[in-house]
Parts: sequence; structure tokens; C-alpha cells
Amino acid sequence: MIDDPALLARAEALIAAYATASKTIATAESCTGGLVAGLLTAVPGSSAVVERGFVTYSNAAKTEMLGVPAALVDAHGAVSEPVARAMAEGALARSEADVAVAITGIAGPGGGSAQKPVGLVHFGLASRGSATRHRERRYGEFGRGEIRRLAVGDALDLLNQALTEP
Repeated sequence: MIDDPALLARAEALIAAYATASKTIATAESCTGGLVAGLLTAVPGSSAVVERGFVTYSNAAKTEMLGVPAALVDAHGAVSEPVARAMAEGALARSEADVAVAITGIAGPGGGSAQKPVGLVHFGLASRGSATRHRERRYGEFGRGEIRRLAVGDALDLLNQALTEP
């Protein structure tokens, strides 16, 4: 769990806003390993908002649990825009949620390359009745914990945008 009072306050506000809107959330997480779902469910009353979370750390899990085509992962790599979008769409399709956020990235310290350095994170955001959105972040090599914390913050931003921007 992330011990960050500012992130917890943001999660509390997000849960309240989703509850007021009668909307629900699903998460599909790779490099964050369930931290977004964990933060959201730390908020009292989150059971009215958090529909489910998928931790799909391996490529096989992305395919089996979310329906991400193996050929898509093979062609673009797990850390890519197409896979982040497919993860979000798969989480939405395999849940009763109104909105799904997906995160896939390289938190480090190893695993990076010149094309996909440590700190590269792709996000997908799928909402019923809306086009799937994408965000790419290149945080840099701030350390595994900080990259994951920053990714959680960006996921909260995307979930907030899904409520405030049609």
C-alpha cells in the first residue's frame, strides 16, 4: 500500500464523486500490482464504487483475464499504447463497471531498454459509451516505489477525467 496522505485524500474525493454520480470503477494493473485498487478500497464506502480489480502482471494474465490478444502483446510489447488500451477495454468488458483504468509499465530498476526505458508507463481509460483514452508517461529513473506512486496518481487523474470530461 502507498502511504501518501495526499493520494489518499485524492482517492477519498474520487470515491465520493463516483458515488454521487452512481458510477463504478474497475482497474487493470500490471506494474502497479493492485496499488490503485488498494488505495481506492482503503476509503470507507468504496464498495459502492469499486466494482473489481485485475492484477495482470504477466503477459499470460493480460490475455487470460482481460482478453488482450497475445499477438498484440507480441507485436507491440506489454508496455505499449495498444496493450494499455486493450487492457482497459478488456476490464470494462469483463466487469459491470462504468469506467476502467489500465496501467502497464516498467517500474525498474531493470527491464528497460533504449526504446522502452525504466519509468515508461502507458495508461488506458475505457468508459461505456466513450472512446478509449491513452496517456503515456516517461517518469525517469526515480526508483521503483516512486514510479509506482506517480503512476497511481496519474490513474486517479484519468478516473477523475472520466467523470468531468465527456
